[in-house]
Amino acid sequence: MEINRNKEDRAAGTARPWTPPTLPAAIPQGDMPGDRIVIGEEHVRKANTLFPELLPLLSACDNPFGRAVVTVCGGSGVGKSEIASILAYYLRAEGIGTYVLSGDNYPRRIPRENDAERLRVYRVGGLRGLIASGRYDAQRAKTLIALQEAGCDADPAAVARYPWLSVYQQAGAARLGEYLGSSQEQDFDELGGIVAEFKQGAHALWLKRMGRKPTELWYDQVDMHGVDVMIIEWTHGNSDHFAGVDIPILLNSTPAETLAHRRARNRDGATDSPFTTLVLQLEQRLLESQAHKAKLILSKSGELLTYAQYRSLMAQQ
Repeated sequence: MEINRNKEDRAAGTARPWTPPTLPAAIPQGDMPGDRIVIGEEHVRKANTLFPELLPLLSACDNPFGRAVVTVCGGSGVGKSEIASILAYYLRAEGIGTYVLSGDNYPRRIPRENDAERLRVYRVGGLRGLIASGRYDAQRAKTLIALQEAGCDADPAAVARYPWLSVYQQAGAARLGEYLGSSQEQDFDELGGIVAEFKQGAHALWLKRMGRKPTELWYDQVDMHGVDVMIIEWTHGNSDHFAGVDIPILLNSTPAETLAHRRARNRDGATDSPFTTLVLQLEQRLLESQAHKAKLILSKSGELLTYAQYRSLMAQQ
């Protein structure tokens, strides 16, 4: 396997210096149906920073089949798809067979239904919090319905008019935080099983494809002959629920920057609604809690960070 040969070259001191190859106008990307990625100079610059650090980490991976699993994780829309695609292109240019898998094919519900479930979880949690606090009554129930219909029940600005709404919002956010990135939302078992098969030398894998409609769900059998590295681009690629990852890479960003990326990519739903903003904030907290496991952390400006530097940077946000 090429990873093992690369390992031998480095041990012998014969590994050649790496020079970024020129990217063509279009390169292969991940396997999420209908995903649209736009590679810009920022993505290339970040991939160029990561790749020289990634190669020796791959060489250090110990697998009898010469295989390794890398995850590129971070907030929604931070550039995972683009950077994963570039890293895969660079690896192939080095003679290392690589497949890019999108973790977004492995939630338990299609995107539209999962968005609805997130909102349901938030609202049920909020209502239960109000009831538990003794602040729920018929008039507030009517007010809440109006706020929900207007999409404003998660808006912190509404608390100025309805102070009791803070209890609803805090309880809803707490319950939503338990749901996001959990096994209730993501099928970690299925994807973990695929990772295990890959690392055990499987010659082919049945991989899930998920579109935007209930009928857009199918599996493709993908040939894994000559594939040494699987790159999984996924928000939850560094989760405690997910096993078998050799090299987690964290792309850091603030919720505001993530929101800007989502607008540019025209993702599902109301991209700048108060509820979407809350989801991004909770995702950020989850990523921060997992960051200590990342082998490489890249700042929003494209600089490699130690975990201590990352913590210091996030404390300033």
